[in-house]
Amino acid sequence: MNHALRNFGSGSTAILLALIGTVLSTPAAGASEPAASAANRAFAPVGFLVRTNYHRWANSLLLSNGRVEAVIVPAIGRVMQFRFAGEEDGPFWENRTLDGMKPEPGSAEWGNFGGDKSWPAPQSDWPKITPRAWPPPVAFDALPVEAKVYGFVVRLIAPVDPHYGIRASREIKLDLERPVMTITTTYEKLTGQPLNVAVWVITQLKDPLAACASLPDFERFREGYYRQSDDLPANLTVENGLLSLARDPKASHKIGTDAGSLFWVGKDSVLRIDSPREILGEYPDEGCSAEIYTNPDPLAYIELEMLGPLNKMIAGDRITRTSTYTLLRRTEVDPELEVRRLLSR
Repeated sequence: MNHALRNFGSGSTAILLALIGTVLSTPAAGASEPAASAANRAFAPVGFLVRTNYHRWANSLLLSNGRVEAVIVPAIGRVMQFRFAGEEDGPFWENRTLDGMKPEPGSAEWGNFGGDKSWPAPQSDWPKITPRAWPPPVAFDALPVEAKVYGFVVRLIAPVDPHYGIRASREIKLDLERPVMTITTTYEKLTGQPLNVAVWVITQLKDPLAACASLPDFERFREGYYRQSDDLPANLTVENGLLSLARDPKASHKIGTDAGSLFWVGKDSVLRIDSPREILGEYPDEGCSAEIYTNPDPLAYIELEMLGPLNKMIAGDRITRTSTYTLLRRTEVDPELEVRRLLSR
């Protein structure tokens, strides 16, 4: 039994799990099915969606397709984990020192909870639009969000940001047949002056063996990347269309690329994030559609960041960006060979 199921004791939860299992594993009425196929279906993964108390955050959501599962925490507006079904942990970095804490929108210190979230790009515009350059705009990062459930889909709806006049929403769903999560992020401009904005999705991940970017055939940047920190990341290489780097425990580093796919390679698993670059359109940060940030000790994490093109938004406008997350077991000893194998599929 999945470890998460042991956290739920209500009759309604048990009924919900039974109903979802029946729907996903039972053929339609009147349909004929070979015995072998029926036997296979009996052992197929079963999906479910339940509410839970996750690390002391009440009303969190656990979404599973039987292969992978996502943990969604509306109290802090984040997808906090994406992992193999039945496992206690996954590749997303979580700051366990902040378990159960509430975001503080008025604080000068950033509530660095971890997980996956979205901020408006470019960051260089924050001090022009909001009262501060850092932390991020409050409604995008430091306020609880509303969670609505539509069958096997969760939608997170943030309050309207008081400075951007934008309401962000995120739709999270799992593929019923594959170890894939899709998050569609939408910005809706409701009030205020026109602004040039792009959707920016930040995924914080544990210290990897390697972080990689798949570069396009015709690269925008002469060296394959755009330097965003004084020093380059550790072990940075660019070879045959693949950029690879490691985390430096002593200093932070960041680079930008024109990639549409980023990879996190851990000891036993690999996470792929896809958000294809649009051929036309102006991108933030001198044309970057994908960025990698590495954080020094004691918080050992990296960020894989996907950006959409800039749009001049007026009241009534919407922009949307979709990221696809695929979690797989490692099959190659060498991290770069692992990534190249996935790119060749």
